[in-house]
Amino acid sequence: MARKADSSFLRRSNVNQKHGTSAIRLRGPGRSRIFFAMTIFVFVYGAIAGRLILLGLQDGDPAERFLAAQSSVAQARPDIVDRNGEILATDIKSAALYAEPRKIPDTDEVFDGLISVLPELDTPSIKKRLESNALFTWLKREISVEQRQAIHALGLPGVGFRESNKRFYPGGQTVSHILGTVNVDNQGLSGMEKYVDQAWLKDLQDLGFTQDRTMEPVKLSVDLRVQHAVRDELRRSMEYYKAKAAMGVVLKADTGEVIAMTSLPDFDPNNRQQALEKARMNRVTGGVFEMGSIFKGITIAMALDSGKVKLEDGFDATKPIRVAGQKIDDFHGKRRVLSVPEVFIYSSNIGTIKVMQKAGIEEQKAFLKKVGLTQKMTTEIPGVARPLLPPKWNDLAAMTISFGHGLGVTPLQMAVAGATLVNGGKYLEPTFLPRSEEDADKLAQQVLKPETSEILRYLNRENVLRGSGRRAAVPGYDVGGKTGTAQKVVNGRYAEGVYLNSFMSAFPMSNPEYLVLIVLDEPQKVEGQRYSTAGWNAVPTTASVIRRIAPMLGVVPDFADDAETIPVSYQNRN
Repeated sequence: MARKADSSFLRRSNVNQKHGTSAIRLRGPGRSRIFFAMTIFVFVYGAIAGRLILLGLQDGDPAERFLAAQSSVAQARPDIVDRNGEILATDIKSAALYAEPRKIPDTDEVFDGLISVLPELDTPSIKKRLESNALFTWLKREISVEQRQAIHALGLPGVGFRESNKRFYPGGQTVSHILGTVNVDNQGLSGMEKYVDQAWLKDLQDLGFTQDRTMEPVKLSVDLRVQHAVRDELRRSMEYYKAKAAMGVVLKADTGEVIAMTSLPDFDPNNRQQALEKARMNRVTGGVFEMGSIFKGITIAMALDSGKVKLEDGFDATKPIRVAGQKIDDFHGKRRVLSVPEVFIYSSNIGTIKVMQKAGIEEQKAFLKKVGLTQKMTTEIPGVARPLLPPKWNDLAAMTISFGHGLGVTPLQMAVAGATLVNGGKYLEPTFLPRSEEDADKLAQQVLKPETSEILRYLNRENVLRGSGRRAAVPGYDVGGKTGTAQKVVNGRYAEGVYLNSFMSAFPMSNPEYLVLIVLDEPQKVEGQRYSTAGWNAVPTTASVIRRIAPMLGVVPDFADDAETIPVSYQNRN
């Protein structure tokens, strides 16, 4: 048997040699097992090699990389300064407290140590974070230097600090609604802070160009001195007249720059939670109101500019107007024919309606659009409210709109329209950034004839000399203006004695440089006063404001006699 096997093997060898091959060929299951083993070997060692390459490319542990990502979020912001270079908002260095739970040997010790310095961390959620198996967790994003030092002195393992930028507002509440706020990551949430982000800062942050860099400050048109004075006088009046709220705007009449803007109650932007309270909203740009009789100046300007009404025209105000079951009357009716100046000075609802009717409803619609009162206002601050238009602009709506009811606008819109009436008839969108007279001239839209604007200056001045604005007189500053006492709607009906009072003025009225709008929401009658109307509260508040801000703004007083001045364009008319 052995020889047979040997001879068989020799025959197979000879056959192989004959065909030119000396290798032994493997067939069947053996060959498959070898290939499978080789594949497993390559896969396992390939995976190991890949993991080694990834570990080599990684920089630091996961917690450090997460912190680095977070620090890129809280990047630097530019300072915000007023028109004179005074700092309104700036960055200061702050510390954020974090923990690495895996490195904490005794959770109870660390927790007790932390709450001894920061009692507000004594919550189940913080305890749960410390007991977790996480690599990293934030504990408190903004802590003071003293708190950081106290925690550091405890030597708690697994607890650390990270430096970040925190926004600080030196003036506190003074400029709050203009500046707005930022979130915990130093990103703008409202006001000019949000505008700066949207305009250019966010793009730079996304590209990484704002870390540890000093940026040029953002200059505003606001004057901090004037802002403080306006807010201070509004606060006093709000307390004295027990008003629900108060608003104030100072505009540079020839450029549209906002010099001051205040809405009370306001908030401290260093305490961003206050900004969320409904009562502290920015009523000047976000509130919509029926502004009352200051609208009468708009109506008279519209009618005069149309050419259908002349200054010397007379309008019968002897009887109330009845329409659609409603009676419209004057507060203090003269019961006679009134000239256009008398309609304005005596604030006649009847006379104003008849002035509007002579010009026409379509003329009213077109003019209100030209002075920006029927569309959303454009300016840098986000969150501007749209005007509230009547559902149907019929005869009744046109009548009530003529004297300031039935159409709701923001106070800033009203101020811009008021500036248009007295600045020569040029409409300019308001701006919170500096704007030169040359730039203003390029942007201005001539929506009113200069001679019509001259007449409106005359009427406003007459109202302070002889009308409801007498308490606004400030010697030397040629103040002119128009009062507005608007009944507010309560439970769907206009309520007697519940008023939104306003006074829109400008100075010096001979050549207006600044427009001032003061609004008091639901002021109360005080001892010695006959009424709670605008002439008794909004008007004297305006006088106090102008008396303080005029010298700051460099307006030189002129103590010439306060004599009646007929507009030049009407002095020689028949």
